[in-house]
Amino acid sequence: MAAVVNGENETQIRLRPMHRSDLESVLRLEQDLFPADAWSSQMFLDELTEPTRSYLVAETCSNRPELVGFAGLRVVPPEGDIQTMAVDRRYWSQGIGARLLTALLDIGAQQGVTETFLEVRTDNPRAQDLYRRFGFVELGMRPGYYAGADAVVMRRSASNPHEEDPRD
Repeated sequence: MAAVVNGENETQIRLRPMHRSDLESVLRLEQDLFPADAWSSQMFLDELTEPTRSYLVAETCSNRPELVGFAGLRVVPPEGDIQTMAVDRRYWSQGIGARLLTALLDIGAQQGVTETFLEVRTDNPRAQDLYRRFGFVELGMRPGYYAGADAVVMRRSASNPHEEDPRD
């Protein structure tokens, strides 16, 4: 996948498939961002071996690449489900979340997905705004879905493409 230049820092980021060897970094980021709801190593291993799943990582383009984000998609056509998405706080507002989401939506489209679903914490307006920019609409709530927060259930139809294309 192509690298992207982000923000004033000129940080180049590349997306690639997640591998087992990424799990230490993924788990560290998962624990930092979602301490009460962090997935275990076994949960990620199970996801990586599941043929209906696609997981990506975002890493810096350098001699010593640093994992700065990850995301996963479950595909059972015609539906897709964003399983998880995370970006290191130090790299927020640099377009990495949009880049990961675009890649997952592209993967889903290539596999026949016409509707994509996700859950997002009610106390995470930053992520909700990102999803809305991509054409996701609120369907309802899942009370108590997360530790300490409800979930907003959102859906994006392929017939309702995202308003902003971060690739432009």
